[in-house]
Amino acid sequence: MTIRIAVTTLVLLLGACAGTAPDGALVDPGTLVGEVGDPRNRARLHTELGAAYYQRGNMGIALEELRIAASADPGYAPVHSMFGLVYMELREEDLAEKSFERALQLSPNDGDINHNYGWFLCHTKRESDSIKFFLQAIRNPLYATPWRSYTAAGLCSLRTKNVKDAEEFFKRALRLEPDEPAALLQLGHIRYNQGNMDDARKLVSHFNKLRPPSAESLWLALRIERKLGERVAEQSYANQLRRRYPASPEYQALQRGNFD
Repeated sequence: MTIRIAVTTLVLLLGACAGTAPDGALVDPGTLVGEVGDPRNRARLHTELGAAYYQRGNMGIALEELRIAASADPGYAPVHSMFGLVYMELREEDLAEKSFERALQLSPNDGDINHNYGWFLCHTKRESDSIKFFLQAIRNPLYATPWRSYTAAGLCSLRTKNVKDAEEFFKRALRLEPDEPAALLQLGHIRYNQGNMDDARKLVSHFNKLRPPSAESLWLALRIERKLGERVAEQSYANQLRRRYPASPEYQALQRGNFD
């Protein structure tokens, strides 16, 4: 999972916040008609534009837009959360932490901010501390994507080998959003390790129908079919793994016959 998956509802559809210039760059709609509106609205527009550049991987321009947003309205909490995500991507951990802390001071119950700070803590080896921020996000009734925070809590629990809690978090995520990919795949791994091949097969099959199969999902599906004695299906997944991901660690494990 890449860091940028941590952004939730803050990053809106680009059409809602920005247009495209002839050279392909994003354009703040405020610059098209003159910078009008109150400071909070300007901060929101530039934060959304910064988030869009962040999603594209252009951290330099993202920072420029966020600085404009913060200058317009220093009390706008989402801009500080976005600063945190950009600094997190740039591995500027001290700056990221200060940005998240400022965002939480301004808006302590905001679901997206709590989720993003939790993700930061998880990626800075404070997995246990991260869980309370994911749960705080979920407690906000206005938070639009609680299943993402349950999934993130599950992933961070796995990092500390807490499979019991991880399993429960993934189950809660899938009750809210049955198509949540990461929860499907990770719960599939857990069911495989528990010896529940039927459930594991259903979970990874659902994952592979939602998006192009990954090396990880093909490898899990292959091993499930192997355990079930379905050699034709096993070979089909082996062929896909070889064709799609010949350089992957999963294909290297297949070549060595290292199935577990």
